[in-house]
Amino acid sequence: MVPALSSVGVLVLLVGAATVIFKSSGPVLLGGRNLPERIGGVVATLAPALLAALVVTQAVGGDRPLVFDARLVWLAGAVVAIRLRAPVLVVVVLAAATAALVRAVA
Repeated sequence: MVPALSSVGVLVLLVGAATVIFKSSGPVLLGGRNLPERIGGVVATLAPALLAALVVTQAVGGDRPLVFDARLVWLAGAVVAIRLRAPVLVVVVLAAATAALVRAVA
């Protein structure tokens, strides 16, 4: 006997199928050709822009009023390390150390 799927299960399956279709449509439609230069530039900037928006939302806002705490100092430490072209591991360690220091002092 197969259990019936709940509405959440059906939604998860639909979103999963839509994701697979969306991600596979690019290679199928392009067929080995490169993206036009203008579109390639936009695609290249989408991921960093989305990541930055997610980080800022989690660090400062979200579904609550603006919060300025150790997360914002963590973000500032990471930005400084990135601007100094530090390796990713150094960025993560510096950001974590900065947040830990602020939390220990506060």
